[in-house]
Amino acid sequence: MSETTPLTAASTIGAWLDSEVGGPLVRGLLAASGASEETLAPLRGLPLQQLVALSQGQMPQSVVDDLVLKANNGVMPADAAPSGWVEKITAGRFAGKTVVVTGAASGIGRATAARVAREGGRVVAVDISEEKLGEFAASLPEATIVTVAGDITKQESIDAIVAAAGERIDGLANVAGINDDFSPLHETTDAMWDRVMGVNVTGAFKLTRAVLPAMIAAGAGSIVNISSEAGLRGSASGNAYTTSKHAVIGMTRSAAFMYGPAGIRVNAIAPGGVATGIPFPPHVSEAGSARLHPFQASIPTLATAEELAASITFLLSDDGVNLNGVVLPSDGGWSVQ
Repeated sequence: MSETTPLTAASTIGAWLDSEVGGPLVRGLLAASGASEETLAPLRGLPLQQLVALSQGQMPQSVVDDLVLKANNGVMPADAAPSGWVEKITAGRFAGKTVVVTGAASGIGRATAARVAREGGRVVAVDISEEKLGEFAASLPEATIVTVAGDITKQESIDAIVAAAGERIDGLANVAGINDDFSPLHETTDAMWDRVMGVNVTGAFKLTRAVLPAMIAAGAGSIVNISSEAGLRGSASGNAYTTSKHAVIGMTRSAAFMYGPAGIRVNAIAPGGVATGIPFPPHVSEAGSARLHPFQASIPTLATAEELAASITFLLSDDGVNLNGVVLPSDGGWSVQ
């Protein structure tokens, strides 16, 4: 970035680090927090503003605002266009379609539900948090959003989701998911295994099973499951999460084979590092973390939730017309390393 171009919160972290003015400011912030520039290597393509979300409440907005002021001699510059990827809405892409999105109150699920809604779809937004679902629906007052608060591992919640969707269900995005504690197999507790497998696999299975009759009757439908880089390798997470995401791929491929002749496409996305990803449990395995860390450090870049939503909605939409049984790594190239 040219030194004549003001640095803003929308400027990428890479632009800040490469700047003669911004570089020392960001490095000073890192030093004060006990971190190094290496920790930001996967984040160089993200806007500086994303650090607030990544900190999960530890970095207030005022820190970013202060950096911008210092970089511009105490003057807050006018909002600048983002220097990285910008989401572009395709008007009417989901017009006339009803799409169920789980995990819709935050992160990738919210970004996916928002994109479908803004592209004309009727969204059945599902999440465990009724309050956050209400906030999401209120953020898009012109959209058609039906909220269902519930637990996808419970049959009564599955029934409520299908009832809210109505007779026609055109798409399903199984986004809801939870992480494990990085534990290797011999440390994995029954509680951790049951919870992770329950949400990541059983919940997706139950909801998919419930929406398939409507799709079969219509002779059309699109289902997108969320796997993970951990569904492609053994070195990305703990035992329970890795197993669950491999299982999601197996479920995807089986369903794609079984229902392809009925006009139903079933595909999966395998995200890598995501800037607003699902939280980890408060206590992670020391042995698992130590083994995984060198491999997790090779993540080439983190993606925003909106970037993942772009991949998901592509497969959900008619633009993915010739894709069935695909496992699409949306990971910045991590899977080819």
